[in-house]
Amino acid sequence: MIKHIVMFKFKESAEGREKSGNIAALKAMLEALPAKIEEIRSFEVGVNFFVADVAYDAVLVSEFENVEALYSYQKHPDHLKVADFVSKACTSRAVVDYVI
Repeated sequence: MIKHIVMFKFKESAEGREKSGNIAALKAMLEALPAKIEEIRSFEVGVNFFVADVAYDAVLVSEFENVEALYSYQKHPDHLKVADFVSKACTSRAVVDYVI
């Protein structure tokens, strides 16, 4: 199994929304993916409540059967739409992928 973790740091405003609106929009977009992408084994989206310069705003913790399933997920058209939104609404992201 592969664990895929992504942390997102948002711009104060982008895409016609304030930061909180974009965080909610990303959460909804991500939570819709398991119904569309069969490779996803487990998927959890969290929104940070702790305010600090080093804190990220949201996190995705997901699991995939193997590396091939992760790569298939990353190339899926619905995931690519989310990635496009992230590129516009976020200042940075951090990713960790590892074998469980």
